[in-house]
Amino acid sequence: MPHVTIEYVIMVPVLILQIFLFPLTASWLMNIWVDSRRTLALQEAVSHMGSSIQQVYSALNHDTILAGTVTQKVDVPPFIENYPYVGNATLKTVLDPSSSKVLEITLRLVTVGTTVKASVILGQNVIWRESLFISNSTSACIRAEKFANGTICLSFGG
Repeated sequence: MPHVTIEYVIMVPVLILQIFLFPLTASWLMNIWVDSRRTLALQEAVSHMGSSIQQVYSALNHDTILAGTVTQKVDVPPFIENYPYVGNATLKTVLDPSSSKVLEITLRLVTVGTTVKASVILGQNVIWRESLFISNSTSACIRAEKFANGTICLSFGG
């Protein structure tokens, strides 16, 4: 008879712990999975956006292209898991003014706060106009303007 009592004394706290531990662990693991999925989707969007900017720059940088303005709609989703996202970019000089420049693009989910970055290498004749990319805007795009002196001004439209 004393063995049954000892088993209950040992097993009841373990069972009570399992009642609370398993749901908390499952919830914690699901939150990690959801955050990872959002981050991956946002990383894919910023990577695609960086590739699009690089392609627009390369197309305009050719000597046969004259001065003008190009607007390129970016094929990224307006929402990631029902959350809009915003983006901005900063242009940095790598070594000296006559070398390549790096455009660092940052996207952030508005309510969640998940942030990702991507870098794009561009030529020395590029400038970046401060602008904001709003994913759920109907006019969200990349704007590029080539001047007569060969300088290319990039920005987000919308």
